[in-house]
Amino acid sequence: MPYSRGGLKQILAREFPEAMFGEAGTYEDMAQVDKEPWEVLVLDIFMPGRSGLDVLREIEASKQELPGLVLSSAPEE
Repeated sequence: MPYSRGGLKQILAREFPEAMFGEAGTYEDMAQVDKEPWEVLVLDIFMPGRSGLDVLREIEASKQELPGLVLSSAPEE
């Protein structure tokens, strides 16, 4: 069963009530990574505007040690 970004955010917020969450729907929205002290990044490989793997490479090049979890919203077939 696929989860929406908002649904995943709700699940994580319920499990980690002290955590702060942000979200980006497109590559352009990812600019906030440099503005906030993020502890972990949950990234969709198929995000609009640019490959999530490209985004991950850029973040790795600019952000020291930001751990990430890469998800896929692609259908199984």
